[in-house]
Amino acid sequence: MFRNVSLKGVAGTAIILPGGYNNRRSEVTSTRGSRAPKPRLRDIADVAKVSTATVSRVLNDKPGASDEVREAVLAAMDMLGYERPAILRAKAQGLVGVVLPELVNPVFGWFAQSLESRLAARGYTALLCTQSPGGTTEQQCVDMLLGQSVSGIIFVSGLHADAIADHQHYLDLAARGIAATYINGFAPEIDGTFISVDDGSAMDASVKHLVSLGHSRIGLAIGPDRFVPSRSKIDAFRNALQQHLGIEDAAGHISPTLYTVEGGHAASAALIESGHTAIICGSDLMALGAIRAARSAGLDVPDDLSVVGYDDSSLIAFTDPPLTTIHQPVTQMSAAAVATLIDELDGHPGPRTDLLFRAELIVRGSTGTAPAREHK
Repeated sequence: MFRNVSLKGVAGTAIILPGGYNNRRSEVTSTRGSRAPKPRLRDIADVAKVSTATVSRVLNDKPGASDEVREAVLAAMDMLGYERPAILRAKAQGLVGVVLPELVNPVFGWFAQSLESRLAARGYTALLCTQSPGGTTEQQCVDMLLGQSVSGIIFVSGLHADAIADHQHYLDLAARGIAATYINGFAPEIDGTFISVDDGSAMDASVKHLVSLGHSRIGLAIGPDRFVPSRSKIDAFRNALQQHLGIEDAAGHISPTLYTVEGGHAASAALIESGHTAIICGSDLMALGAIRAARSAGLDVPDDLSVVGYDDSSLIAFTDPPLTTIHQPVTQMSAAAVATLIDELDGHPGPRTDLLFRAELIVRGSTGTAPAREHK
């Protein structure tokens, strides 16, 4: 059913991949030779932006460095190809499962990396499990992780975010005393701490920005409304249109689709056809589809159509044109998810509510002044 492959030793990452299930971990050996290079404190300090004395304290597991600084030093070691000291690897306190919907969308890879590094800094090994359409299910991921005796599980945009999905396996986890934290998608019937982006402030900032550029025909390309994040974005978009443009009925400005490039293309093509000059998308991938739809229609971005994405995932600043987007605070959200989960493992349950993290609008080259036809 699955194969468990350990990538970074004890306090690192194990990725659960499709394949024959093997309860033994296969260690991946370094391709750089039989002996890892000796760490150079100055190199690590330069990358981590700390002093060599601080690096020495972290590598020797001495007090005087915050969790954030320890994480930066360990990340710098990984980047430079140095093996983590045995004294740190030996401190692993247990396994924590990280369940993601997939890794095609860069934002989920960003979450995986951020969560893993924070767990490692606290002495935990992350077991990553991704779902696949028609393949591994979330329930199978949970069963596998429980078989590995994980201490807790962090779910990122899982079935907890699907309002019509069966949530029984979450209730079963709580009944078994397995700590869990949920990112992006609040479900009040599930016992756990939830961490989400403040979609209200994100949509308001996006609409306000486009209105300031003269746009009044603003559309929303969004994923299926059964997902909690989709619903919250839709509600916030409706409120923003009403507040900033006086539009009472936003139905004709919303195009539901899939959270993919293809979905963004299809939804945006429909919005372009109905005369919209600006489109806010539910993800960066969808925004890339919107730009492709504009070009297919012979339009220029941003001269003829302004496009706003969502996530600010890697390399988005280097697209053509660079994408204006909502920066999802993945680093801060991951830190909070790990902190609340470990607090729970230590006997201090977190709040049973949705902790909202404010997003930031990053203005780049994909938005511009409304075209002349907007004012005809």
